[in-house]
Amino acid sequence: MKKKIQTFIKENWPYMTASFFIPFFVMVIIYLSLGIYPGSSRSVMASDSFSQFSNFHASFNNMLHGKQSIFYTWNASLGLNYLSLISYYLGGLFTPLVIFFKNQNIPDALYLITLLKIGSAGLAFWFFAKNTYKIPRWGHVMLSVPYALMSFATAHSEIIMWLDAFTYLPLVILGIHRLMDERKPTLLFVSYLLLFISNFYMGFMIGIFSFLYFIARMLTNWKSYKKRILPYGITSLLAGGASMILVLPAVLDLRANGETLSQVTQFKTEATAFWDIVMKNMIGVYDTTKYGSIPFIYVGLLPLIFCVFYFITKEIPRKNKLLFGSLFIILIASFYITPLNLFWHGMHAPNMFLFRYSFLFSFLVVLLAGYGFEKFKTDDLGVLAGSTIMLIAIFALAEGTKSTTSYDYIPISAFVITALFLLLYLAGIVFYQLKKIPMHYLIVLLLLLVSTEAFINTNSMLKGILEDWNYASRSLYSEPYPSIKQLVDKTKKENDSFYRLENLNPVSSNDSINYGYSGVSLFSSIRNRHSSAYLNDLGFRSRGTGLNIRYPNNTLLMDSLVGIKYNISESDPLKFGFFPIDKAGKFSLYENSNALPLGFLADNDIYKVKQPTNDNLTSQTALFNALSNQKQTYFKFYQPTIINKNNVKIEQNAGNVTYKEVQNNIAKDITWTVDVPAYTQAYLSLFPTDFGQLESSTATMSVNGTSQKSQINITGQYYNIGYYDKPTTVTFTVSFYGTTAVSFMEPKVVGLDTKAFERSIQAIQDKGADLTAKGRKAVGTVNAEKDQVLLTTIPYDKGWKAYVDGKKVPVEPFKKAFVSIPVTQGEHTIEFVYLPEGFMPGVVLFIVCIGGFVVYVRFTNKPKLALVKSNKRKRRKR
Repeated sequence: MKKKIQTFIKENWPYMTASFFIPFFVMVIIYLSLGIYPGSSRSVMASDSFSQFSNFHASFNNMLHGKQSIFYTWNASLGLNYLSLISYYLGGLFTPLVIFFKNQNIPDALYLITLLKIGSAGLAFWFFAKNTYKIPRWGHVMLSVPYALMSFATAHSEIIMWLDAFTYLPLVILGIHRLMDERKPTLLFVSYLLLFISNFYMGFMIGIFSFLYFIARMLTNWKSYKKRILPYGITSLLAGGASMILVLPAVLDLRANGETLSQVTQFKTEATAFWDIVMKNMIGVYDTTKYGSIPFIYVGLLPLIFCVFYFITKEIPRKNKLLFGSLFIILIASFYITPLNLFWHGMHAPNMFLFRYSFLFSFLVVLLAGYGFEKFKTDDLGVLAGSTIMLIAIFALAEGTKSTTSYDYIPISAFVITALFLLLYLAGIVFYQLKKIPMHYLIVLLLLLVSTEAFINTNSMLKGILEDWNYASRSLYSEPYPSIKQLVDKTKKENDSFYRLENLNPVSSNDSINYGYSGVSLFSSIRNRHSSAYLNDLGFRSRGTGLNIRYPNNTLLMDSLVGIKYNISESDPLKFGFFPIDKAGKFSLYENSNALPLGFLADNDIYKVKQPTNDNLTSQTALFNALSNQKQTYFKFYQPTIINKNNVKIEQNAGNVTYKEVQNNIAKDITWTVDVPAYTQAYLSLFPTDFGQLESSTATMSVNGTSQKSQINITGQYYNIGYYDKPTTVTFTVSFYGTTAVSFMEPKVVGLDTKAFERSIQAIQDKGADLTAKGRKAVGTVNAEKDQVLLTTIPYDKGWKAYVDGKKVPVEPFKKAFVSIPVTQGEHTIEFVYLPEGFMPGVVLFIVCIGGFVVYVRFTNKPKLALVKSNKRKRRKR
């Protein structure tokens, strides 16, 4: 076996090297032209890569260094199923490479991993082509380069978690070929398994496509291939079952916490039009990866030529054309028909980055192009040349008949370059057919043209990302890192029991999982929806299904409840009970003397606390009074007075107020004054009347020489204007920017009575249980004066198990959000242990299915072994 591998590499290393490194260096050169390289000031991070993937990869680095469990993280919001997050964002084989980087240098890790994944896609397709097509050796490379650099991959190159799929797709299809033609299921099993483990989301799409492909290929030779239905079914099911070690916990988690299924409200997909398929096959066409985009299907003009030739030449059976053409029909129909489009996305409409399955169209083009190239001969009577001329005519027709309002993002230069390359390919084909150049010269020429074309298109895709999203500056990520990390590490050294921390000037919404502290904010498709929903009811903004939750702009009560012991801030947070204790760079560390521990005792009727709808201050009051056994009034309302405004026109209507700008793109400034009583923490309440119209609108609160900027639709409504221990007339200014108008319920100033707050906090702290959280466990002791409930701020999840004095007790969800358990009178040792729901069944399936596959392979190989032994005996007799 080892000798075979060595021989294979020796014979094929030039082609393998080219198929990997041509796409690799195309990306390197174009990134370099954009100012992106290891250590560059501009990073490879764009769109979600900055806020999500960089931080998630940093957290994976923390996990590899033993700083957190693989099963649970306390550092993603209040706490999260980390195995599920891995399966969605971090399952790729290249992810562990982050161990060689410091978290401050994660942008360089993402850069390297992106390049490796693009190169690996080229190598994987070369391997597929090498074992599939009977064409010249450099022809395999000629097909692998455009596949690796197809528009979908490069236009979505910042979505690093999707790139693994492009490596496994050709291996899955090759595995199907080997199973059908050679009765060898191993490659299919391994490819499916690695695909599903790497990213089950893209794995779902490839799984559906590969099943359809198997059906189509089986029908090309039903008599022979019908015997492969059972082996394919067994192999696929065993691979899927083995992948459940990661997929099952993720699916169960998403079922409990994920997005709801999208409703079909229209038949035709938005933004798509008649000429989309033609227009998106031109060189360098990038519209957007935000809303309103059409599918990215370009994979190169030469593959397109040979794909068309596949359907025109008489050398291919008509039945094959109809069967594989039906796959194109299904994909194209899916681009235009909403129910089919939703099906490919698991019946959930994507949030930007639309038509996420369109790479399957590109793959099918290259796959059939290879078969077309096999039939290409010098004496094909100009059919291939004719198909090339036909493509030029179709592109010209589309360009000439498009309306002035359609495809305005496609410059005339895209058509010109496309036509030019088609003519160059046509010239090469004609010269070959006229026997002016031999095949090996033609292949080299075509490879050079293909690589140049891929370079031009990839350059347009990456520049499109730059204009659409912008590649973030490295300094935004790396510059604050040492100071923030220094302060975070200080808090870790000074605390044995659990606590939480939040940064008022965060780098991104997912800082906590990067720096290794527990906070509130999180932006992730993997989240605890129920805890976020309850926190939203208590004033932390987390609208919809909890995809986002944000810490800023809530009250001191909630700081205390969730155990925020520290704030990091560039300026004084102006909060009662917060005192500065350290400083690093431009950041200071403030400690909260009123933070509650992770758990606290409460009476059994705590479950009956009412939760008013759309009234978070009443919800906070009811919860705190129930926990403290008091009847305090914490909040009072005051009417502020506008004393100055700039670039603002004010319109009032039935309790709502709208602030409109007079001059465009200039901030709308309003200055208020209000009389604040002694011992009061004051807030300006700004509650939007329409969140959807404020996606890009910000509000900057300026008071007492400090400023704090917030995104209006994504943070809470209580903008802090400071604590005052004496009666004070406070003047403050809010600057609105980003939209032409902002509308709110009539703004009020909310005053928190800090004396009442202190009395309640003291009562709850007296019943606190200091728990130590590490890995997937939280342990501690509690002393109950009577039979009570231990309520924690651990997000409720079915994976939690609880033990009191070593005996298992039932875990009760509080408001479907937090973990709570019953405790009897006396002192007890408490232990909470987490294991993701579905993990143990997944482990069992992993072992059973891999073992089952080994047994299945040996069983199916027995007849072959018996035949080999029989032949040996016959030869000996002779």
